Amino acid sequence: MFHKIKTVKALPNYILEVIFENDEIKYYDVKQLFEKWVIFENLKNVKGLFEQVKVDAGGYGISWNEELDLSCNELYSNGKK
Repeated sequence: MFHKIKTVKALPNYILEVIFENDEIKYYDVKQLFEKWVIFENLKNVKGLFEQVKVDAGGYGISWNEELDLSCNELYSNGKK
């Protein structure tokens, strides 16, 4: 089952506020990805990139550019209420 995303907002300290289509809100800490996947370090190293997050077409994920994205299921499963 997919938990489609309605909106995403970049908050301070590399936290994402994600609102799903069922109106559930979760907060996802992107900092955990900096050590897992080196490419995500660009979010802290490229000024202003983190704030450019957007919901992908259909609400099945979010992205910053063609290289950086996260699925709706990752955000739902590992986000905190």
